[in-house]
Amino acid sequence: MKGLIDTHCHLDRLKEIEPALELAKDLGLSGMITVGTSWAERQKQLDLLRHDQESMRIWCSLGTHPDHAHEEPVPSCSEMVSDLEKPGVVAIGETGLDYFHGSEDKKPQQKAYFRRHIEASRLTGLPVIIHTRMADEDMVSILQEEQEKGAFPFLIHCFASGEFLAKAVLELGGYLSFSGLLTFPKCTEIRDVARQAPADRILVETDSPFLAPVPKRGKENTPAYVRFTAERLAQERGVSYEDIVDITRANSLRLFSKLK
Repeated sequence: MKGLIDTHCHLDRLKEIEPALELAKDLGLSGMITVGTSWAERQKQLDLLRHDQESMRIWCSLGTHPDHAHEEPVPSCSEMVSDLEKPGVVAIGETGLDYFHGSEDKKPQQKAYFRRHIEASRLTGLPVIIHTRMADEDMVSILQEEQEKGAFPFLIHCFASGEFLAKAVLELGGYLSFSGLLTFPKCTEIRDVARQAPADRILVETDSPFLAPVPKRGKENTPAYVRFTAERLAQERGVSYEDIVDITRANSLRLFSKLK
């Protein structure tokens, strides 16, 4: 693999998948990870693996987004592991905490689901893809508590916070993934973090079909547009685009050890 890897997209939510994959090839991608948001609907992600081909690799992640944690019971760890060990599954999630949408009574279920994903990570070695919004203190607290029980690989996807969360994540061995938010004019704090983060801990993603980067803002996002985020990341760090491609691909292959 020589091109960019979009470490977080939702192929099941795109209007048309095949044209999106062709555009991704045209803009130099080598692969993408389509990420699940509901354990009950995990088969959707597994079915998308049929699009995998040598010229455009497709992998998937299985898990439950915190916005959906209250909708279904927390699965047993053995149930999760059974599906997580299937070919093409390279990560767990997305999971985490979202206090923007989640009311107070939903927090316990979000935390329970999050911890179960981490437990499954320890058993499988798969990295946990973490969504966190307006929950920095609780997120850091849980990550610290869980790391004390046993190490597990993880990343904060679509990083949308500041120095407090970034510092804690990096100290715990986690990665930071930057989305189109990096290109938004008002997101200065995110760019500050992107400039200062260690080169071996940064990733790029689209979170498509959401958060299309400048200059595609306002349109449906698609995995190909990760190129624009990578270009902005290169600009912020004062390196070439080619350097960022190499750096983020190497980091992706290290974190997602089952990419092949």
